[in-house]
Amino acid sequence: MGKYQLDTKSKMAVAKYHEKNKPAIFDKKQQLEKIRAEYLKKKQTDK
Repeated sequence: MGKYQLDTKSKMAVAKYHEKNKPAIFDKKQQLEKIRAEYLKKKQTDK
């Protein structure tokens, strides 16, 4: 085992910290919809 061992309460705190600070998962479909909506909006204003 490692030099620094955490008890159950500390393990939960660490897991909560990492869960809160992990980056959002990149969603390609959502990104494409956003780009498409911006393009259509721009196309309407150009007319």
